[in-house]
Amino acid sequence: MRLLTKSRFKLGLECPNKLYYTRKKEYANKKQEDPFLQALAQGGFQVEELARMHYPNGVLIEGNDGDYELLWEQTQKLLQQENVIIYEPAFLVNGLFIRVDVLVKKGNNIELIEVKSKSFTPDDDNLFIGKKGGMVSSWKPYLFDIAFQKHVMQLCFPIWNIQSYLMMADKSKEASIDGLNQLFRISKKEGNRTGILRKVSNLEETGDPVLGRKNITQIVSDIESNKFKYHDSLTFQKSIVFLKEVYKNNSYANWPTSFKSCKECEFTCSKEDELKSGFKECFTKQHKWNEADFDKENIFDIYYFTQGSKLFDEGILFKDQLTEENIKLKVETEKLSRTHRQIIQIEKSLENDESLFADKEGLKQEIDSWNYPLHFIDFETSTVALPFNKGLKPYEQVAFQFSHHIYHEDGKIEHANEYINNKAGFFPNFEFVRALKKALQNDEGTIFKYSYHENTILNAIYVQLLASNEVDKEELIDFIQLISHSKNESVTKWKGDRDMVDLWLVEKNFYYNPLTKGSNSIKEVLPASLSSSKFLQEKYSKPINQIRLSSKNFSEDHIWLSIDKGIITSPYKMLPSVFEGWSEDELENTLSEIEDIDNGGAALTAYGKLQYTDMNPSEIDELTSALLKYCELDTLAMVMIYEHFKELIK
Repeated sequence: MRLLTKSRFKLGLECPNKLYYTRKKEYANKKQEDPFLQALAQGGFQVEELARMHYPNGVLIEGNDGDYELLWEQTQKLLQQENVIIYEPAFLVNGLFIRVDVLVKKGNNIELIEVKSKSFTPDDDNLFIGKKGGMVSSWKPYLFDIAFQKHVMQLCFPIWNIQSYLMMADKSKEASIDGLNQLFRISKKEGNRTGILRKVSNLEETGDPVLGRKNITQIVSDIESNKFKYHDSLTFQKSIVFLKEVYKNNSYANWPTSFKSCKECEFTCSKEDELKSGFKECFTKQHKWNEADFDKENIFDIYYFTQGSKLFDEGILFKDQLTEENIKLKVETEKLSRTHRQIIQIEKSLENDESLFADKEGLKQEIDSWNYPLHFIDFETSTVALPFNKGLKPYEQVAFQFSHHIYHEDGKIEHANEYINNKAGFFPNFEFVRALKKALQNDEGTIFKYSYHENTILNAIYVQLLASNEVDKEELIDFIQLISHSKNESVTKWKGDRDMVDLWLVEKNFYYNPLTKGSNSIKEVLPASLSSSKFLQEKYSKPINQIRLSSKNFSEDHIWLSIDKGIITSPYKMLPSVFEGWSEDELENTLSEIEDIDNGGAALTAYGKLQYTDMNPSEIDELTSALLKYCELDTLAMVMIYEHFKELIK
């Protein structure tokens, strides 16, 4: 039975063509979901379990989602009661099927409660609807999802008066107990399903509430009246009928392609992949592309291409159609502008030119301003809906790991320090900063980060320290202000004398390597640098003990580079998997839509596993070892990129 469920409705709103490709094993899908991994990182199942405790004495409708009729029958029996609370009730009508997180029935007055592990602040008047009256794009899928649920319920029971709510983590609230998160332990059931082992019996044991709810009844009504549309060409009601028929008939919707949707399409793969590509089929059917067209350079991989949607709509899909005028080229004398990088990327890809571009003069001037010894640091952090520790708010940052490499003026490289907290229930942030201070306080050398994450985390810990009673809080605050700069919204403004240099910005401003395909991620820049640098290839294809490099987590005979017939394997690909059967790339793709995860999904997920699953000591040691290796490589990767830049300016 092919029914339009709420997950398929949401997918169909993204692009109706996806309904044809989804759940078919012959098609590649970069967003294959693993509920257990998502639960570890996001905490959605935990939030749902806590939310149910706010509505005690409810009845859970149990059964597999595929047992549509059985679930619907169980729900109908319970709904015969005048007053009842139901968890995961099912509704089936006219080819539509939904399950609601929590339903509260008092006669014909119904509360539809959708639980999300996202967060909100109660005084945010523009959370869902922006100041100009439009729906906030990041909330659009969730709000239309709830409107769909309400629509199906109303079809089943036309006389019901349905009020709709979103229940989420309230970022203005603090956990009043230690171990709130750990009270809802995630377990992996048969069939790859995820369950929660609840360690408490009533809501009072969870301390002060950290969840809150928002009444969105009016927004749902506005969706139903088509004040807000997901697609301009479809009313809400027509979208349901259209998507239902497309999925029921297993037919291709022939929905028009677009730059944003197709750029982010998960149903795509390389030519070498044995699976089918939904992306390829769409462009074959709609744009009559042939094999030669798929071999041509298109506009989808252009770095931060803000003109992309407009040009795509004008029929400009290939790089050889682009000009400096339609890209709106702007040249900056002191660094590469965004549009200048785009021009370089386009020209090199069209000419099949894999030689790198470097502003050697600008790069040299930047490097000459740095002081030895050079310090390279990388943080791993966790942010979850239900806090691990008392006094923390939902999604407040927890810094649980760092790695630190030192590059000395004579070329010696030292993996000097590392820190990791693998103890469940321990709040590590202040200990983390103490260890970082001890590592960096012995000289005046320049400190490097890659991208903005480390500065953001230090700002967060600064705020936590202000509210703390730590005996050395002033000393730690001074250290944070020494090596960072304040965020725009900070009341106190500072820029430290040793404010961290962002190697990511250095790369963006002075360097472009065609092998990165426009990406500035260290996971792309490192292998591109290795492939372009004979110096790095020669050096790192030797064992550690032959290249004046010390390591805390790898043996002396470890070799960082594998080169086979001129093809270099990224050092990241040679590391052990944090989770058996999952590469780091697969983890990042699986977790890419989770709140506050920009990168480092693998480490965040592993930390969650350490915090709230029952593990034996050998499992803890194995996971800790994998985390230490990943983090050490992150800072060594920065060293390698620095060495590559240094090589370029000689």
